This record gives sequence, structure tokens and C-alpha cells, in this order.
Amino acid sequence: MLKKVFGRPESMFPITTHYCPGCGHGIIHRLLAEVIDEFGIHEKVVGVAPVGCSVLIYNYINCDMYEAAHGRAPAIATGCKRVHPDLIVFTYQGDGDLASIGTAEIIHAAARGEKITVLFVNNAVYGMTGGQMAPTTIIGQKTTTSPYGRTPKREGYPVRVAEMLATLDGAVYIARVAVHKPKYIIAAKKALRKAFETQMRGLGFSLVEFLSQCPTNWGMPPQESVEWVERKMLPYYPLGEFKTPEAKQPLKDA
Repeated sequence: MLKKVFGRPESMFPITTHYCPGCGHGIIHRLLAEVIDEFGIHEKVVGVAPVGCSVLIYNYINCDMYEAAHGRAPAIATGCKRVHPDLIVFTYQGDGDLASIGTAEIIHAAARGEKITVLFVNNAVYGMTGGQMAPTTIIGQKTTTSPYGRTPKREGYPVRVAEMLATLDGAVYIARVAVHKPKYIIAAKKALRKAFETQMRGLGFSLVEFLSQCPTNWGMPPQESVEWVERKMLPYYPLGEFKTPEAKQPLKDA
């Protein structure tokens, strides 16, 4: 007798993704779908996707989705959650979106303590538009707009989003994870569960930053991109929980 031990999450459409070989988006999609299934919130969850590679999540995750203008996903999520507080609302955003044109949106959503969950994909580059330097591009990294490598003097320093948002009182759960190796993927799912639990408990704003590979725009094979995350990204973007509900009291109504 055959026993099924592994399969596609019900919250994912049964189609093949379009992402480049080695891209981390597909892994993060699966983790999201598994968490939705495990919590049994499929009929209550709503996602918001902006511009960039992130926008195509609505082709793969089987839930209601909004499409927001570039950088504005937190604003759309805020409106949805305030009008329908019983829903579970998440945004799915890349670094060019969240950490550049959407900086004001994400900072003030966190500062207000909006009861939404943010999945922030940091691959240190603009993925869809040609591999330009992003706010998260690390020192020395070459991109189409920093062909000699990013330098502090010329382009400034990379933005550490998780550390920055963790300083805000409205932020309740902030973590940074990675998806380039199995042991990190397991930890990433645990962090994502905590982020959704934070929202389900009504505690406030939650965000999980995912360090992800982008072999195409990094100009390297998938396996090399995995090692590049390990050698280059982890030293500048340390993994861990930067803020947890245990150290935060529930927000009081004004």
C-alpha cells in the first residue's frame, strides 16, 4: 500500500513557476503556502504584491490577491486589514520595491503597528528590470549600475531593513532568514509561522526578511549563487530574530 509523504500544498496552484533556475522565490512561495495550509486560514488570507518579480506571486499562491503600485503594498495591506480586521493580510515584496521606492510605506506601516505580515525578499539587486544596484546591494557587489562594485564613498552603504524596523515601537516580530540551504529553509518556515501567529494574535506588525539567490542578475550559475549567499551576504546580513512578541506587549487602542 502506497502512502503519500510529500506533496504540493493546497494553497499553491498546480503549475510550474517561471522563475530562473536557482531563484529563491519558488522556495519562499512554497513556505508561504505550507504555512497557510497548516494554519487553515486559506479562506481568510489576502495577499498584496507590488511591481517586480514579486508581482507574479498571484500566479502561484491560491488566495485572494491585490496588485499594488511599486512600493505601495503596505498601504494597500493597511487599508484591507483596517476595513476587514478578521482577515489575515500579507505583502510579498522585493528589496528594490520595499527598501527603495517603498521605504516610507514600510517604515510608517511598522511605526503605526499595522497588524499585517510582510515577506521581504532580499536578493541584493533589482531582479525584473535588469540587475541594477538596489539599496541592499552589498559593498563590492557588481551590478549593471555599479559595474566596478558598490563603494561607500560613491553609492553609500547597504540598508539593513530588519535592524532598522526592529527599532520601531509598532514592530512586534522582525526576523531575517535565508533559503539557500535546507537547514536555513527549515528555520525560515519557523520564522514565517511566528510572523503569521503575531498577526493572528492581534499583536501588531511582523516582517520576515528572506536572503535569496538571484543567479541570473548576479551573473553566476545557481550553485555558485548558493555559495555567494553564504560567503558574502550572511556576514553583512546576519540571520536571526531581531524582535519577538515575547518582548513586546499588545498594542493598546488609542
